[in-house]
Amino acid sequence: MREPVRDKGRLEHILDAIGNVEQFTDGYDYDSLLADKLHLHATVHNIQIIGEAVYKLSLEFKESHPDTPWAMIEKMRHILVHDYYQISFEILWDIIKKDIPALKNQIQQYNSEL
Repeated sequence: MREPVRDKGRLEHILDAIGNVEQFTDGYDYDSLLADKLHLHATVHNIQIIGEAVYKLSLEFKESHPDTPWAMIEKMRHILVHDYYQISFEILWDIIKKDIPALKNQIQQYNSEL
């Protein structure tokens, strides 16, 4: 059973991975990121880390913060790890540009509450 006291640590893992995604994609557009395999794969790996950390959050924490699409984040991790051949890089780019910044704001807020 996951312990709620570990949620703060998981939130920190998410924020660290988000910081890495921001760093690895800074100055890149869609085409240049696809062309740079090192940065692309480092970015994908950190999005996987976000999904795994979300999976490890306690159910109580996720239920008390329903505004965050926890199940979708976990599903993205599953696709990146197990169904890697189905990755849509257009969707991945949208996640990087739209969803990651929104998630960062939410996680920072949740982290400050703990």
